[in-house]
Amino acid sequence: MSSRIFFACVFLSLCCASSPLSCRWMDHKFRQYSQSSLNLLDMLTYPYTNQDAQANIWPFPHHLYTQASRTSAEGKLAFTVQILREVSALIVENDSSSSWGEITVEYFLNVVNKQADELQSCVKWRPNRRLHTYFKRLSHGIFRQMGHSTEAWELIRREIKVHLFRVDHLPMISNL
Repeated sequence: MSSRIFFACVFLSLCCASSPLSCRWMDHKFRQYSQSSLNLLDMLTYPYTNQDAQANIWPFPHHLYTQASRTSAEGKLAFTVQILREVSALIVENDSSSSWGEITVEYFLNVVNKQADELQSCVKWRPNRRLHTYFKRLSHGIFRQMGHSTEAWELIRREIKVHLFRVDHLPMISNL
């Protein structure tokens, strides 16, 4: 009888250890890295005078965040991983035309990629095609319409900040 209880406890602990909610990195480091990425992103700001111009150039994918907030904890983690991967790709693909500080961009990308890598180790990640398409269109749309100007990079920076803030506040993440 005691051996059955022992095996039941071992089985239960193994199942809980593989659960996305038990991702230790998520519990201890995600918020710290998330705050660091937002702070670094703030350091990349330009002295941008026309704050209202083109503010709504690209529709934000609220519906994708709504869907993500209604999924399982694993689904929310997968969504977070993809947002982080897409943000990194957006900057890497276009960074040669940016006048952002190279070292700050490098630190920012290191933080975002570390978050994505650690979270991805906690979840099986399958990319959401609509989210990927959104980021591709965002990049191509803004840069095609505005060139790789300071104003275009400021809009990209603000869009990234909204995404990082929203991901940081998904219900599953806030409740851990």
